[in-house]
Amino acid sequence: MKASFLFLSMVLFGLLLSQAPTAVSVTCNPSALSACASSILNGSPPSSACCAKLKSQKPCLCQYKKNPSYSGYVNSNNARKMISACGVSVPKC
Repeated sequence: MKASFLFLSMVLFGLLLSQAPTAVSVTCNPSALSACASSILNGSPPSSACCAKLKSQKPCLCQYKKNPSYSGYVNSNNARKMISACGVSVPKC
């Protein structure tokens, strides 16, 4: 479990270094979703901080879903539950 969290943190930090803006002028920053790590990895309910970050990163979710480094996390059942619990619609990419 700690290894998964460490891996996720490292991957998210790596994307921080390669921020890619989208057409909606949102800066895609996967490390901003580190507040959601326990929800994604353990299925725990998302915190309000997680939901706020998720909503701010919504325009980037398709980009994350298509990235092989993140797709396993974004497409997981726990991530879908978290997205739903936060009231964010799952994008169709």
